[in-house]
Amino acid sequence: MRFSHAPEIWAMYPELSAEAMAIGAVHPEGAYQAAIAEWTARAHARLATAPEGDWPEIQAWRRAFSRMGLKPTQYRCAAESLLRRLRQSGDLPALLPLVALGNAVSAAFGVPVALFDTARISGDLTVRPATGSEVYEDFSGAPETPSAGEVIFADSAGAAHARRWCHRQSRLSAVSSDTRSLVIIVEAMHPEGAETVAAALDAVATALRLPGTRQRLTAATPNFAVG
Repeated sequence: MRFSHAPEIWAMYPELSAEAMAIGAVHPEGAYQAAIAEWTARAHARLATAPEGDWPEIQAWRRAFSRMGLKPTQYRCAAESLLRRLRQSGDLPALLPLVALGNAVSAAFGVPVALFDTARISGDLTVRPATGSEVYEDFSGAPETPSAGEVIFADSAGAAHARRWCHRQSRLSAVSSDTRSLVIIVEAMHPEGAETVAAALDAVATALRLPGTRQRLTAATPNFAVG
């Protein structure tokens, strides 16, 4: 499997910074509680100084969503949704430890951190505009069809693994207790995005303590071999 952003994505969003990491032999229910607590606390501390809407990381994604023709306060990037919940309720969703770790790091750094179960992806995974024929499965199992032109994560079989770029992931490739290999994708749109993306991926990798391969993705080197 290969992961990439399509050329038209780089052309439309030249400010994009992204890195990916592939890891095998993962433990979805591993002991990541200390790292989860640390990064959640950092997110809380930053929210105490400014609401998420004032963060440059979130403002940059709001601008990107506007350019996609989406109302930013209706469709939020995953990181903003997590921060909004954290600010309003004081906690993050209680999920598998591995997923909770990704969410905590995403909230702390203010950028989307996506975890995909590679065994549930057919062929390659690409961030690209939809053709209008792809099928997305929400977390209740209901199918949806993204409109043509909507930015999605799509595999070679036409399954949409995330809608509106980093707004909502599909149940199909979400991490479960059966997950044994995954690809982690971190993306940013703000000027210091490359440094933020690298630091966020470092945080996840350090907590996992598992060997993996990673690559910074650019318009010149957009393809990442997973496995």
